[in-house]
Amino acid sequence: MCGRFAMNKETDDLIQEYVARGGDFRDWRPSYNVTPTTVVPVIRQRDGVREIAGVRWGIVPPSSPTFGGGKPIINARVETVASNGLFSSAFASHRCIVPALGYYEWQVTPDGKQPYFVHRPGGGDMMMAGIIRPWLDRSLPKDDPARWHLSMAIVTRDAHVAPGEVHDRMPSFLTPESVDDWLGDHLSVDNALRMLELTSLEVANDLDFYAVSRQVNSVRNDGPQLIEAV
Repeated sequence: MCGRFAMNKETDDLIQEYVARGGDFRDWRPSYNVTPTTVVPVIRQRDGVREIAGVRWGIVPPSSPTFGGGKPIINARVETVASNGLFSSAFASHRCIVPALGYYEWQVTPDGKQPYFVHRPGGGDMMMAGIIRPWLDRSLPKDDPARWHLSMAIVTRDAHVAPGEVHDRMPSFLTPESVDDWLGDHLSVDNALRMLELTSLEVANDLDFYAVSRQVNSVRNDGPQLIEAV
């Protein structure tokens, strides 16, 4: 976890909800089957200004010869996110929020993989904790702004604190009250970890899930019908 999620807001909705600028990312449209390597909207803060940014889901290691090559690193375990060399600087200073309506998990059954939609009762949005890592294209001139590309991973944790968990891992979550601290630069790494533990438990306590159509198993399928209970 997390390997697929739904996000039903448009960029303008997110700007209003998070009191953020649009940045350069205006092309997002709702998707009910968001997959790794997709460029997704995240909320981040730069120089004290909150903005919506388009970021590739799946961190690209700096050693990768191309931005699109290799297997994307879509999750960062909260247990090691502050100490792992690939994630530590991103966790310390490039944290973000990945908004979602909910996410999918699967259970193996005798007749195949059954997907479940994990969500907040009443359809409330989730704020998944994310980290952003820049990747530098060294083939371009030093003064070319296109040298820099952004990729992100969702921070995950043990899911056994969630009622009736479907999978053994789940996203780490934020609450509305924790947004300023998470996006700001004033928290120490230890305090950010402690806050994330508390906010994740608070959100996880209210999670619910139900079985959905196996249409979601194919990345080619999309639409609100994917989150309907079966």
